[in-house]
Amino acid sequence: MKSVRKIEITDILSLSFPIIIENLLQTLLGTTDTFFAGKLADDAIAGISVTNIIMNIFISFFTAISIGATAVVSRNYGKRKYEKVNHSIAQSIIVGIIIGLVVGMVCLVFSNRILQLSGVDRRVMKYAMPYYLQVAVPSVFLCLQLILSSCLRAIKDTRTPMFVTGFSNILNIILDMVFIKLGFGIRGLAIATTASRIVGMFLLFYKLKNHDVNIRFSKSDFKPDKTIITSLLSVGIPAGTEKLAMRIGQLVYNNMIIAVGVNAYVAHNIAGTIESYSYIPAMGFGLSISTLVGISLGKNDSRQAVRDTWTGYGLACIFMISVAVVFYFFGMQLASLFTSTREVQILVAEVLRIIAFFQPFSALVQIITSSLQGAGDTKFPMYSTFLGIWGIRLGVGYVFAIILHWGLKGIWYAYALDLTIRGIMLLARFCRGKWQTITL
Repeated sequence: MKSVRKIEITDILSLSFPIIIENLLQTLLGTTDTFFAGKLADDAIAGISVTNIIMNIFISFFTAISIGATAVVSRNYGKRKYEKVNHSIAQSIIVGIIIGLVVGMVCLVFSNRILQLSGVDRRVMKYAMPYYLQVAVPSVFLCLQLILSSCLRAIKDTRTPMFVTGFSNILNIILDMVFIKLGFGIRGLAIATTASRIVGMFLLFYKLKNHDVNIRFSKSDFKPDKTIITSLLSVGIPAGTEKLAMRIGQLVYNNMIIAVGVNAYVAHNIAGTIESYSYIPAMGFGLSISTLVGISLGKNDSRQAVRDTWTGYGLACIFMISVAVVFYFFGMQLASLFTSTREVQILVAEVLRIIAFFQPFSALVQIITSSLQGAGDTKFPMYSTFLGIWGIRLGVGYVFAIILHWGLKGIWYAYALDLTIRGIMLLARFCRGKWQTITL
């Protein structure tokens, strides 16, 4: 039994660590343009930030298809029905192309209105518009990159997306430096980002097309298949809606924090940036568990899916509790890396100490959500996210922060309450076992 558990832990770790590294590299990729924009002007940084906020909303749609692809492809991979694996991947690509092109067209036609709705003033618009057009309009390449990465993970290849993301990072940095020297300005940074995504997409497709695991596409695979597309969308749409609800909720959430005060808003963003690093291991374990659950259900081995989920949760807890210890004891030191204002440092340290105690619940939400999504049960996580974001974080947060005058600490108490209640709800759903009977 010990040797079996050791194999399970090794399998999860071998899948998770490349994803964790990939997520770190993705974070770096997102900050590279901001770094080089700082060499142009502060307004250039604001222009990039606005575009990234808008893109995060559109990425919710792309994520929908990537989650659907993971569930459907991994289930067929577990059944060793490789022809269906090929067909499912091809159908995911078709849907990704359509959604990516539609989003790109919307971004092009309504570019002015979208940026104006984001509150961009004339100074920032000068930088935001060229960057937005070069990055958002060709977003089909980002969409396909996300889907192809998910398809590779679904067949237990997490290393290729990691290596491709690393290469894209290097290429983006080199192109940023070249285009800045050539005087291309903000437009050059945008071209570098899009070019690195295009190259990354083709590398992922090449690897998938020439994979060791019987991935061989034929022309018939790319003929639209209503049954598979319906499966992809039935799994993906609730997952995408969940992400969209979270993104929009976060925008409203930020406006509420601004009402608390400028120092509170700055402290919240710094604390959020610091805390985001605790999510990276949980996301890595979550994505690997999603794949393993799908494969196990494809083999009709729901017990293995349950064991993998609990093992993944245990490993995620170890990492996140370790980070929580750092949050609790070194909050002031971490805050001082971002600001020299004493009042803001104290606020950051206080809220980091609050959330440190709730890291096990944060891990629970991430792992159980991923496990359910891997099984194709995406509606319940969507409902729980609506309740958590709009009912608890916004509703209870408003009561704590504004009515009871608890300030920023009230916001983070509501956040902790959200994690606790959602974690318990998702755990109850998982233990009921209905997810084990879902057919795709």
